[in-house]
Amino acid sequence: MSDHISFAYTHALALAALPCLSSENFAQELAAELGMGQRLLALTALSEETEGARLIALLALDDKRTLSAFSSMPLKSLPSLAERFPETQLFERELAEDFGLKIIGHPWLKPVRKTPDSGLTEGKRYPFFRSEGREVHEVAVGPVHAGIIEPGHFRFQCFGENVLHLEIALGYQHRGLEKLILNAGPVRRRALIECAAGDTSIGHALAYALVLERLSGLRVSEQSQHARTLALELERLANHIGDLGAIAGDTGFLPTSSWNGRIRGDVLTMTAIITGNRFGRGHIALGGVANDLDSAKLSDLSERLERARADALGSVKVMLKSASVLERLQGTGALAPKDAKALGLVGVSARACGLDRDARMNAPMRPELNFVPAKASSGDVLARVLVREEEMRASFAMVEDDLCALEELNHPCPQPANCPPLPASSLAVAQVEGFRGEIVHLAVTGEKGEIVRYKIIDPSFHNWPGLSLALRGNQISDFPLCNKSFNLSYCGHDLWGPQCSAFSKNVSIKNTALSTIRQKSLFCPSATAADLNSPP
Repeated sequence: MSDHISFAYTHALALAALPCLSSENFAQELAAELGMGQRLLALTALSEETEGARLIALLALDDKRTLSAFSSMPLKSLPSLAERFPETQLFERELAEDFGLKIIGHPWLKPVRKTPDSGLTEGKRYPFFRSEGREVHEVAVGPVHAGIIEPGHFRFQCFGENVLHLEIALGYQHRGLEKLILNAGPVRRRALIECAAGDTSIGHALAYALVLERLSGLRVSEQSQHARTLALELERLANHIGDLGAIAGDTGFLPTSSWNGRIRGDVLTMTAIITGNRFGRGHIALGGVANDLDSAKLSDLSERLERARADALGSVKVMLKSASVLERLQGTGALAPKDAKALGLVGVSARACGLDRDARMNAPMRPELNFVPAKASSGDVLARVLVREEEMRASFAMVEDDLCALEELNHPCPQPANCPPLPASSLAVAQVEGFRGEIVHLAVTGEKGEIVRYKIIDPSFHNWPGLSLALRGNQISDFPLCNKSFNLSYCGHDLWGPQCSAFSKNVSIKNTALSTIRQKSLFCPSATAADLNSPP
């Protein structure tokens, strides 16, 4: 039997078909797959048993539009791959924190969502990275911030104004969402999933619908597929327009900052015309959509679309003609393509580094959709702006195509379906390109077809380490601009509540591990040994 199984991303898979490997063989197979260029979508527990946690590794072969998966026997420990493959490091830390696994050889094992002031580290000081030197100082920001943004702690190690290292500590808003989903009925479950990241309600709801449809074999009509894409691209447009306006504000360029607030509102109004609310809640339904569009609404939306397209593209064009804006954006917060790939970045942040990572191309909802993503190569704030600008053009074109298709089909979308019985002991995966990047949902059923495991991987989970790395060598005053250019979700990261106290019992941070991490990994800054000190 092969050590992994490949399957089409649109198909469900019986758990019995998953190869079941020992701890050592599981780590070896994962290393082999990553070494051949496959991309890690998920590394998590399928189930918790007396003997330990049974793991699953899920990888994507993007160029072939297929997935690869394998599982482990129940484990209590796992060899770490984080030093060789940094994209695994957060997944490994999550396994230690949530399931009590002992991760052997991790360069710097520490909590993912247990906050420094939570009291969950059993009396131990949170192991922040620290630099030392006569003029090195530390700046702590958050978790409470000015305005209405979500909580997160940012700790900067600085030499003068220059950032040696930024450490980001999240986990301040545990909602236990993945646990709540398992105990909720269908209506409440969809509402919970729409709140996984509130500005991506349509993206997450669509991933939930897709994963159940793939498990049950439920078909979606052509009309409903166009209606779904329409809503998803409007969500992308509203957020990209808002992000570009915020970036303009952080550079002090007030025209685009002011205009984009109004233009974003125009796009949200289009979403409200379709769905009844500005964030698309309740629109994506199993088997289709909950709201239909008649000819009058389609005509109104087409007129609004043309006005919004002219305004949005004109606004960013004015910004990018400003020499002072270009000077501020170019070279700021640059991330090398090799580092972006090693960290497993997705979405705008990955494409700004030249990576071909877009679920609309690699896992399209409609097979006939031949999407080519916008890319840049410099990996800086300017690159992230330019990718958003080109994505707006593409999204406006896709919305126009969907409106024309719905007008030509000229009959209502089928009513949403009740969920048919799900197959027992199976799994399915959904990949949806949200405005931040690839959203991944994994659903696993038990012996009676009930959902026993539901895992959500928001793109922010992959991309927060990228923001930390992008700040190195920049000035601390560059942080607001870099932060906005990534625009990551705190709540999309904080989906799981603290489950066990085993984490701190299995963690030992040693000087040897820190020495290794100094030299070889992406987790800590490349400073000289004299400038660095072991964590407290």
